[in-house]
Order: sequence, then C-alpha cells, then structure tokens
Amino acid sequence: MIDDPIKQLTDIPTVHGRDRGDRVAVHFEGRDLTYAALDRRSTQVAGLLQAQGVKPGDRVAWLGRPSEAWYEIFFGAAKARACFAPINARLAVPEIAFILKDSSASVFFVTPEFFDCAVTVAEHADRPVTVIAVGGEHPTFNSYAALRDAAPAPVLDAPQPTDDVLQLYTSGTTGLPKGVRLTNANYSAFLGLRHLVDGFSYDADDTVLILMPMFHVAGTNISFSGLAAGGRIVLQAEFAPQAVLQAFGAERVAHVFLAPVMINALLQTPGVEAADFSSLKKVSYGASPISEAVLAKATQTFGCGFIQFYGMTETTGAGTTLAPSEHTGELLRSCGRPWATLETRIADEDGNEVPQGEIGEIEIRGPIVMAGYWNRPEATAETIRPGGWLRTGDAGYMDANGFFFVHDRVKDMIVSGGENVYPAEVENAILGCPGVADAAVVGVPDERWGEAVKAIVVRAAGADPSAADIIAYARGRIAAYKAPKSVDFIDALPRNPSGKVLRRELRKPYWEGRDRKVG
Repeated sequence: MIDDPIKQLTDIPTVHGRDRGDRVAVHFEGRDLTYAALDRRSTQVAGLLQAQGVKPGDRVAWLGRPSEAWYEIFFGAAKARACFAPINARLAVPEIAFILKDSSASVFFVTPEFFDCAVTVAEHADRPVTVIAVGGEHPTFNSYAALRDAAPAPVLDAPQPTDDVLQLYTSGTTGLPKGVRLTNANYSAFLGLRHLVDGFSYDADDTVLILMPMFHVAGTNISFSGLAAGGRIVLQAEFAPQAVLQAFGAERVAHVFLAPVMINALLQTPGVEAADFSSLKKVSYGASPISEAVLAKATQTFGCGFIQFYGMTETTGAGTTLAPSEHTGELLRSCGRPWATLETRIADEDGNEVPQGEIGEIEIRGPIVMAGYWNRPEATAETIRPGGWLRTGDAGYMDANGFFFVHDRVKDMIVSGGENVYPAEVENAILGCPGVADAAVVGVPDERWGEAVKAIVVRAAGADPSAADIIAYARGRIAAYKAPKSVDFIDALPRNPSGKVLRRELRKPYWEGRDRKVG
C-alpha cells in the first residue's frame, strides 16, 4: 500500500491546504477554489454549523445545484463530525419532504432553483429547520456566504472512524427512500483502495471532470479521489453534451466518469469528431453495461481505455471492475473482478456459496460495507448478513477466471440511465390513479437508458384511463425519471398462490432473445 498522507476525508483540505494551498481544488463556472481556501472555508463552515447547534452525529441536508460551495459544506460538516446528507434534486416535492424529515436535519442548505420547494418542505417538517440560501438571496432564508464569513472559530475534535460522514438516499423496496450511512472508516478504506484500482488512482497534475450528480456515490467518489490526489476538479452542474465536449480540450481533462447513457449522448452530439480528447487518460463508467458497438465507437472517438465499475452506494461504490484490456468478447457482458482486498461471492438464499458457474446473489464483504440504513434496523438486517456479507440484490454467476456476470435482479430493481428505480415505489404512485384497479411495474430494454420503466395496468370495471393519464398522475407524485415511460394494459396480473405479482413473468416477453435479463 502506498504511504499516502490522506488517511481520511478531512485530511484532504487540511493536508493539501498546507502543502499545496495555492493549487486549484475546484473549478466551477469560471471560479477557482484553491486548496487553502477550501481548508479555510470548510473550517468556517464547521464554526457556522456549531453556532447553529449542530452536534457530532447530526445530519446536515443539502438540496440544489452543486457548486464549489458543495465541497466547502461537505468538508465543513466532516470537520464538525456531522454527517452531510445531499438530497436527490430530481425527486418530487413529497419525496424531498420525506427525506428531510427522515434525516432529522435541522440545517438545510438550498440553492435558488429550490427555494420554493424548501419553503414547502420546511413548513411541513416535524421540527424547526434553519434554511440557508447558497448562491442567491431569499427574503427569509439566511445567506450562506454571510453566515460562513461571520462564523466563530469552531471547536474541532478529531473525527472518529465510526462517525457517519455521508448519508446518501436510495430508493426503497417498500417505496420509502433509505439513508445509507457511510462512515469515516468506509472512506478511509476507499481512499486506500483507490491506489490499487485503475480508474481511481489519479495524479496530482490531473484534471478530473465531474458530471455525475453530487447526490450519487459516483459523483462523490470521483470527486474525493481527484481531491485526495491533490488534483483539480472541474465541476459541471448539468450534463450538457456540447459544453462537456468543449471542456475536454479547454480544461485538459485526464479522467471522467460517465454513465453509458452519457457516452451515447456524447457520441451523437454534432462536433464530437472534432473535439479535443488528447489529454484524456481513462474513461470510467458504471450503472449498466455498454454495448460492443457503442464501446468500439467510443474507444475510437475518445482515444483511450474504458473501465467499467460495478458497486453500490451501500458498498461505498466499491465492488468489481473491468479493466480496459478486458473489454473484449464475452467479457463485455461481465462487470469484472473484485477490487483488491474485497471479498465477492455468489450465494444462495441461505448464504451458502454456490459452485462456480451457478447463478445466485452477488454478495460483497469488506471495510467498504456501509454502517447500515439510517433508522432502518430491519432493512439493514435484511441487506447485511450476520457474517458481514452485503446482499447486492443482483443475481449473477462467476466464471472460471473469477469474472462476475450480472444475470438478473433478485429484488426487481430497475436501473434506468444509472438511476435506481424500485417497482413498489412506482406502483404506489400509480395505484391511486382514477380508473386503475391494479398495476405492476417492470424494466424493459431501452437502447438509450439501458432499461425503461413500464407499467402493466389493469383497468377498473367501466373505466378507460389512458397511458398518458397514468403517466401524468405518477409524475405528480414521484420524480419524472421514476414515472413509467410507457403503459401496457392487461386483464389480470399473474400472481403466485400467496398473491405476489410475478414480475419476472411480466418482464419475460420484453427480454426474449437477450442473454442478460437486465439493462
């Protein structure tokens, strides 16, 4: 293992602020935040939070468009031994309200695009919530910059390995989002492992382009890896293909993580052939596999190797990786081999490892496994076995060379454009629609998104709701990316003797002729 002075996340601003303070840490929309400024401002944020009554272990919420302030507040919360809880900005207002309430956060940082939403959700919270405006002014919210610059000096205790440092929310199998508790120990393990994983081991002179959302583990981990190396982060708050293509050359980007849907979009953007990719070392991708045709075109266009990552928020994003040299033949369907020091296996329902080549559930064990779900002991017990094995919910198998292949999903989860969607959550949103007697949701093949959400609906007697009616109803209650993209109608849903909907039977005709049963 490399002797790296960055042992935990709070070392990033402290060490680099001292040793390379004048170097740019984050570049955003023409503004540069140096490591010295990141260290200073994050310390001020720690003082701000303590002045607001935030104590170790408390959650600090964020909603909105990311900027350099996201990093200041994250590291400030970590220095104060609080836990940062960014909320998915694509969610519907009721979902955001649930997460704010569930997190128990009393301090809520919000950007201007979400001021109206913040008013609504804060009014319906079960406790007083201090809303702080970031990057704009609001007549009743506190100003982030003003509070930060006037903050008293904080009392900084050494962060503890067991401190929760980041809480990312995932969709729930029961329709309720769950907060994944990632600790300092989890990220200390990640920071050490990054040196052993091609695609995360960056150099101090590298520029890393951040395009993934900062409420996803891909956005946070690529950021932390770049900053841990002392590199330069270039943040783009939205994925705008033309702007992304321009940034590769203008910013001399060395590394980027792209969801396959982003790769497809860039390849179809006018002017991609003339874009400057000469500084690019590696492209990392994940959330779904990439077709051989797209990969071949992308490799030729970008002129560098591609690395696939398979992991979960619950494993701090770690799991398996498929190296550039392994992107060939049958291995294109593989999600790769385990990260160094991590244990990965295929197990049956009882937790017994199955023989090579047999299908079972992919399970991961190691120091990167989450501390658990926030206030969800039952869900935690269902996901992490007593021996520490985390159940991914993905069915798959391992071949003779140790490569893992995802075959299907144990828990019916849909991955659309890199976003996790649970059928129960969508079904709950549909079943109140007038004229709907019954409904089930499945993922179907989609060339752009990998999978698309499809609703299979039974109309109520005498009713005739249209597909458009049902989609619009769902969009009013859940995020647009979760709402069905299409609706098929059926006389009755197939169920087993206990009444459970047989989603695999519903999915089957849409996936006929495909080796892989999920996107």
